[in-house]
Amino acid sequence: MQKPNEAKSVQQPPLVFFDLETTGLGHTCEIVQLAAVSGGHSLNLYVIPRCQIQPGAAKVTGFRVHRQRLYLHRQLVLTNSLREVLVSFIAFLRMLGRPLVLGHNIWCFDCPLLDRTLKELDLRKEFDASISGCVDTLPLAREMLKDRGLRSFRQENLVREMLGVSYKAHDALEDVRALQALYNVLQPPPEVICRHKFTLDTMDIKRAARAAKEPLKPPGQRPLWEHFRQTVRVTEDREGEPDAPLHQHIL
Repeated sequence: MQKPNEAKSVQQPPLVFFDLETTGLGHTCEIVQLAAVSGGHSLNLYVIPRCQIQPGAAKVTGFRVHRQRLYLHRQLVLTNSLREVLVSFIAFLRMLGRPLVLGHNIWCFDCPLLDRTLKELDLRKEFDASISGCVDTLPLAREMLKDRGLRSFRQENLVREMLGVSYKAHDALEDVRALQALYNVLQPPPEVICRHKFTLDTMDIKRAARAAKEPLKPPGQRPLWEHFRQTVRVTEDREGEPDAPLHQHIL
């Protein structure tokens, strides 16, 4: 017969913290770095992206591609194919025995990108079979720290507030190490974790339902505020000249 403490430990899956660095923030951005940690185990892999790294992302992350080679802060890094990176990630998860995958703001950004890429490479089923679920630590932290009067729940700010340290953000490996340390301080109870747990399937369903509720604009129709902005811009450009007819302002 199992003791209560033993039964509880069996029910709690291992934890893996993961993060992606990408070519930008848009819906078509690509993975450049994938990192994951679980206790003392870590994974850190780089990819030469299939699209250009946006200037803003390059400035924040330090990544750039030159002659089909990837550089991080001007240092050459070894890369793998995108398939090799995701297969290695799945193997890492399997090694840990269907862990719970956690990340900061992964519902809105990392998981949709991961989901799209897994589907493109026909690896989604393998990934789903390798985990017990996902948890976004952003809403989890908002719930647990709602009475602390924090102005920002960005990961860097939470680490500074809760751990009293700063770290090299926007490097996926440093981000996941910091997140693991933050999570160990927060120590969310099982009921809180359960409230924020999701799968890629439930994420797909909820995001599709939300998109279906958004009103569609007829093709070619612009919101009224855009006409107003155009009118103001044309009027400002013509400062010192007689105003053009109104129909010229809104074309």
